[in-house]
Amino acid sequence: MNAPMTLSTLTALTGLDVFDYLDREVSIPVVDGLQAQGDLIVIPYALVGGIVTSAAWTRTENVPLSGVELLRSAAGGNPHSLVADEGVCTWSTPVNDPRRLALGILDTRVTAYLIHPEHGATGIAPGRYVIGRQREQGIGRFAEGARLVAD
Repeated sequence: MNAPMTLSTLTALTGLDVFDYLDREVSIPVVDGLQAQGDLIVIPYALVGGIVTSAAWTRTENVPLSGVELLRSAAGGNPHSLVADEGVCTWSTPVNDPRRLALGILDTRVTAYLIHPEHGATGIAPGRYVIGRQREQGIGRFAEGARLVAD
């Protein structure tokens, strides 16, 4: 999956679908830095490697082209799925994270993709990343402090 990818091609390859209002002929951007998709954030491992680590109980699985569900949206809604060519990408979870935000560690030798029915897809360049929940800080007089982003 290292060639330029459209949303149409990715959904056909994986069998995962997106909502009709999304432009399926759009080229999916591939990013090697920080990126977010709804309530998920992808962070290069070098930025959080001193915080997020594997543990004795961490399990590693190959990411199939059909995808690994990472997280469902608030109230059991639509899933965020990680997809990649067979045998070139691994997903390790659970991991140690004192912040309690990391879902797992992604290691990929080719472009991997996050796909979500509402958001479409984003590409993740080869490398090592932590994928986790986003947290936001409330602002203003009635702010309740930090909370998880709800998609």
